[in-house]
Amino acid sequence: MAYLNKVMLIGNIGKDPVISASATGRKRVSFSLATSRRYRDNNGEQKEQTDWHNIVGWGKIADTMETLGVHKGMTLYVEGSLTNRSWTDQTTGQKRYSTEVNLDTFQLLTPRGQNGGNFQGGNSYSQSNNFNQASAPAYDTPAPEGVDDDLPF
Repeated sequence: MAYLNKVMLIGNIGKDPVISASATGRKRVSFSLATSRRYRDNNGEQKEQTDWHNIVGWGKIADTMETLGVHKGMTLYVEGSLTNRSWTDQTTGQKRYSTEVNLDTFQLLTPRGQNGGNFQGGNSYSQSNNFNQASAPAYDTPAPEGVDDDLPF
């Protein structure tokens, strides 16, 4: 049987990303992402529900986010997998649980010049399990008019 663990979200960063290093020296970025949906309740009133997601990225992803100056308020598309972890709270001794999105790819959606951004939006950045590298833009720019692409339609 095949399995799939994939998450795709578009939302706003709730707090500035925290960049840290693991015990082995590998960079880690963590931040919260807010996603919202609007709906009408039984009385016909429009409501909005916001969900918060914990996002964690490693290695080149953390480097890229730091270099781009990704910060609170920016809109991102993120793609990754769900991971669950547990630990014992040292103050209460209770078992705690957390679900996180392990970040594989992200794309900046905030237009240039908004929220203090000083980057060219629309680029996506990914990290595969085998390689730490930035990928090409998520969407290619359209070909100039008059360019023959040899398509039969």
